[in-house]
Amino acid sequence: MTGPPVETTYGPMLGGDGRPGRLWALLPRELAAVFRPRMLDVADEVLREIQRTIPDYARPLDGAFGKALRAGVQAAILQFIDRIAASGPAPDDRRKLFVGLGVHELAQGRNLDVLQAAYRVGARVTWRRMAEVGTRAGVPSATLCLLAEAIFAYIDELSALSIEGHAAAQARAAGALERRRRRLLDLLLADPPSPSRTVQEAAAAAEWGGGAPGEWPLPHRLVAVALDEAADVSGLDALEDFEDGTPRLLLAAPEDRDALTAALAGHRAAVGPPVPPRQAGRSLATAPEALRLAAADVLPDEPLTWCEDHLATLWLRKEPFLATEVCRRRLAPLTALTPKQYNRLADTLLAWLETCGNVREVADRLAIHPQTVRARAQELETLFADHLRNPDDRFEMILALRATLT
Repeated sequence: MTGPPVETTYGPMLGGDGRPGRLWALLPRELAAVFRPRMLDVADEVLREIQRTIPDYARPLDGAFGKALRAGVQAAILQFIDRIAASGPAPDDRRKLFVGLGVHELAQGRNLDVLQAAYRVGARVTWRRMAEVGTRAGVPSATLCLLAEAIFAYIDELSALSIEGHAAAQARAAGALERRRRRLLDLLLADPPSPSRTVQEAAAAAEWGGGAPGEWPLPHRLVAVALDEAADVSGLDALEDFEDGTPRLLLAAPEDRDALTAALAGHRAAVGPPVPPRQAGRSLATAPEALRLAAADVLPDEPLTWCEDHLATLWLRKEPFLATEVCRRRLAPLTALTPKQYNRLADTLLAWLETCGNVREVADRLAIHPQTVRARAQELETLFADHLRNPDDRFEMILALRATLT
């Protein structure tokens, strides 16, 4: 065959001065009369080939699915013939139909790979049959080359319309789901707690909770996460709010800490204590405080701070006035010492109380000689006397020392 070279990339036929826009003008209008009588037969052949080669479409063509697929194939072919007859885009572009096919694919839970494969099958079958009809009718080979170029450029245009429909439907669905998830987050964090039935219905609407589609039961335990900055948490099934001063997440209490640590890699974050759904706000109130204390070196400097590992410290820091009073009363015997003496004996006292006076354990913990431990224990006995043997006093001393030494 001879004729104009066929372009390897086909853009949408929008008209204008570009090559795709001129294709319709280059094709003789009388070709429409040559091909039109055979096109419905071609449509049936396209449908059969699509069903044979594409498993997702290999089912009876009944119901809404069958009507949409059959209408799409027939409309695509007839519109192509109409464009040849008009030497350009037909007045009725049937845009809505092909946009709708993209929307339908999203509703079926598919990306556009299957539909685009169907478009390619349709283009191949249509070109093969039109080439046979054109050859028998004496259509010049150069014109058949233009016809092939027009078919595949036209298929690109239909594909672009379906992509547009799929993307728009996806954006609408994502926006609606995001709004439902934000409402669920607000309900879970409400004070006083929201009614259980309202929260459960919101969880179902937000498709959140880790259940099978259509069920969406709330997790039995939740954790809140406070982050130092917004993060990509697409790998987590979490309710998120990155609009406030402290970005926050709410998710099912993880069984595996490593998975959550990996998901938040590169960010400083604190995980609140696991709580029932009705107490989610309590977990969230604790997480930012832990994040603040970690930044102030009160809690260990770790990328991910787990509040349940530091409950006593967080509790004491929650009521600073009461913690100060406990320290003032229970550690009064140490106040007359120099700072160096205070720190030395305070460390020894905490280790002594937490090990129930085990000299060897205290020595190992403080990296000192056991005889040094015994000497310091005698000093503490002199300072605190019977308080070292009173259970309530011992408990309050441990709290006071932890508040002071952390």
